[in-house]
Amino acid sequence: MESDSYAYPGDELELFAGAVNWKAYWAERIAEFVVGDVLEVGAGIGANTGLLRKDEYGRWVCVEPDRDLFQRLVAGVESFAECHNGTIDVVSEDERFDTVLYLDVLEHIEDHEGELAKAGARLKSGGHVVMLGPAHQFLWSPFDAYVGHVRRYSRRNLPNVDSGTLQLVHTEYLDSVGICASLANRVLLQSSVPNTSQIQLWDRYMVPVSRALDRFTGRNLGKSILAVWRKV
Repeated sequence: MESDSYAYPGDELELFAGAVNWKAYWAERIAEFVVGDVLEVGAGIGANTGLLRKDEYGRWVCVEPDRDLFQRLVAGVESFAECHNGTIDVVSEDERFDTVLYLDVLEHIEDHEGELAKAGARLKSGGHVVMLGPAHQFLWSPFDAYVGHVRRYSRRNLPNVDSGTLQLVHTEYLDSVGICASLANRVLLQSSVPNTSQIQLWDRYMVPVSRALDRFTGRNLGKSILAVWRKV
């Protein structure tokens, strides 16, 4: 994804920026792993940056390869984050971070193992790579193709990395109720882009139920997956 050629194919970022319950849920689940100096890869329009950035963190560096999205990112977060137009390759390997974030990003990258290796090279010892992405290939729908997903994830197809560099230390599934919405879209609606009403229905009513139900499932069921690797 080079900055001079990459254009993000979707236009749904504004829709999901308003999914406040969902964002609050996964932000709570990753909070313990997000510390110190942070590199956010594929920051988009900065909706997650504004949600997560807190004064107690150190540097917050955002990279975004799409030029149009990058301009919006800069306009929204440049007062509290450093922004670079490009992929993780624009960040020097001499720089070190405590946390590298891939929030609904890694599923867009063909060589996800190579990408994770690059993230590991930019981590301090004991630092974490945090990934949130869509779960379960059986939920693949026209929406996945529309936004440029290469894959959906499960615990079985997470990228393999050199065990001497990064160690997978945590996985969980989120949004068990949301599986119903995803299946409905796949089987019945076959919609490439959800509308505002669908997003609001899911976020206002389904996500709060998922937050409660996920505890009882041991977070072993959900339409999204959270994975964390630690640099050893």
